[in-house]
Amino acid sequence: MSTSAPPVVAAPPTHYENFPVASWLCPPRLRPPIAAIYVFARTADDIADEGDAGPAQRLDELRAFRTDLAAVARGMAPSPRWPQVFGPLAHAMQAFALPEQLLADLLSAFMQDIEKTRDRAGYANRVELLDYCRRSANPVGRLLLHLYGVNDERALRQSDAICSALQLINFWQDLSVDLPRGRYYLPRDDCAEHGLTASSFETFRPLGATPAPAKAIALVASLVKWSRELMNEGAPLVHALPGRAGWELRFVVQGGRRILDKIEALGCDTFAARPTVGKADAPVLAWRALRMRRQSPA
Repeated sequence: MSTSAPPVVAAPPTHYENFPVASWLCPPRLRPPIAAIYVFARTADDIADEGDAGPAQRLDELRAFRTDLAAVARGMAPSPRWPQVFGPLAHAMQAFALPEQLLADLLSAFMQDIEKTRDRAGYANRVELLDYCRRSANPVGRLLLHLYGVNDERALRQSDAICSALQLINFWQDLSVDLPRGRYYLPRDDCAEHGLTASSFETFRPLGATPAPAKAIALVASLVKWSRELMNEGAPLVHALPGRAGWELRFVVQGGRRILDKIEALGCDTFAARPTVGKADAPVLAWRALRMRRQSPA
């Protein structure tokens, strides 16, 4: 496989993301591999989640996607099905020695999403949910650290904490979207502590039609608190990354915290509305990013 010049990277789809995608703060030489990782993950996520295919077909598609990943990781030609994915990714893997396992972990999480939606089992507790985050979110941070040449254990742990927090925040932000689609990320143990079960949420659908009960609001509030603590645990990483990378991460951390603020401003009722961060939030994010100090997690 020729590696004389990097292939053209197609513009990534315009889906909402909590993760940065080759922004202006990113060094130009790293934009192509970051975009390649994003297109890989976004395409796989769409296979798992978009369109009218049934669960079995989606799983078959992801297995084929995994086979192509294995091929390019070994310098072999992939199938012709996803050239916009595996052309750029093959170059990035060879040029930057991207670890195949981290990319494969993302696919395993997407496959788990399909299985969990199909059997409606959900997650028993926070440990199980964090294991899902380990594969669905943490690889993104570890891949970025790999590109920046950061590989010490403390930085990796902090990156995992930030990425898991972002994934959890996305869950609590998206309850009004996920629950009607059969995506259930509320840990059963936490639900039980508040006197709730998976079937409890059927009683106030369509979501937002009636106020969520107080115990459901209390559940979300406790999960928001957990997510904020996890984000605070990882936040010191912003001071360990060099130059632009550190500033990029400051905005990521503050973006996640801003969503948590907005969830709390809604009274933790994201069963009725989905808070987002937009251009109007930019001054607040910039001010908070600037004020991040080594001695302060907030």
